Amino acid sequence: MRSTGDSSSARKVEVPLTRGDVDRIHREAGEPGRLDLRGKNLKGIDLAYLDLNEAILSQAELSGASLIETDLTEADLSGANLSGATLSAAILTRANLAQANLSGVDLSFAELSEANLSGANLCGANLSQATLSETDLSGADLRGADLTGADLGVTSLFGATLRGAVLTRANLSRATLSRANFFGAIMNGVDLKDANLDEADLTGAIMVDVEITEKPKE
Repeated sequence: MRSTGDSSSARKVEVPLTRGDVDRIHREAGEPGRLDLRGKNLKGIDLAYLDLNEAILSQAELSGASLIETDLTEADLSGANLSGATLSAAILTRANLAQANLSGVDLSFAELSEANLSGANLCGANLSQATLSETDLSGADLRGADLTGADLGVTSLFGATLRGAVLTRANLSRATLSRANFFGAIMNGVDLKDANLDEADLTGAIMVDVEITEKPKE
């Protein structure tokens, strides 16, 4: 009879932390900037409305989490998995989300000014009415993302993929769009004043009432 193996292996799977666990760790840390949850399993957790500015959440498992209106100013979420999470109206000013998985997230009305989203996966994300001014989205994957009415002024989308994305009435003035792929994107009413479109692919993009004044090459 073949052995079923060590049953303890199943118990090695880390159980997701609860909000109570985070509150306890938060209290023990003494201040938000010292809260360290890097690599922790926070799947499906409710952290809505909390003050987590400067928290360390790099490589954390946050898929399906609720972070509605959570203050994550200058937080480190690099490499974190936030797929399917809700971050509507969250504050992520100057947060580090480089290489994070944000596929299918709700970031509508979120504040992401000066955040680092380089190389992030934002496929199918809802970024409608979000503020992303001066944000680094270089190399990010925004296929099928909804950026309706989003503010992307002075943002870097160098080499980003926006195939099939919806950018209706988005502000892309003075943005760096070099080598970005907008194939099939909906760009009606987009503001592209002084944007850098060098080598950008606009093949098949739907562009009605678009104002383009390309930034002069230096």
